[in-house]
Amino acid sequence: MESKRQLQVGELLKRNFGLVLQQEGTYIYGAEPLVTVTNVKVSPDFSIAKIYLSVYNTENKQAVILEMEEAYTRLKQALTHRVKKHLRKMPDIAFYLDDTLDEMYRLNELFNRLHADNQMGEE
Repeated sequence: MESKRQLQVGELLKRNFGLVLQQEGTYIYGAEPLVTVTNVKVSPDFSIAKIYLSVYNTENKQAVILEMEEAYTRLKQALTHRVKKHLRKMPDIAFYLDDTLDEMYRLNELFNRLHADNQMGEE
């Protein structure tokens, strides 16, 4: 269970990292992929922030995450500049691919196929 302060810092980082991606994203991974911040989890000692990203409009989603990891310093500096008045020390950030929506669409398609083949049983 996350503390109230962890949730507050996570939300602060989530909002500001979204703005950083709007400004810096096209320079890092191009204009084609659409990257959104879905969640930020902060460790209890505020030393690590796990940023979960959803990537759309591209087949190779992991490549976008790798490009962001290559530009780690640039992204962290931009984020630090935005939140420096709210945090004493900027946590290290780590990027993770959030494929929850992709999984939801895959399952929805599977259920639709089962329903079309009359394999869902009685309603």
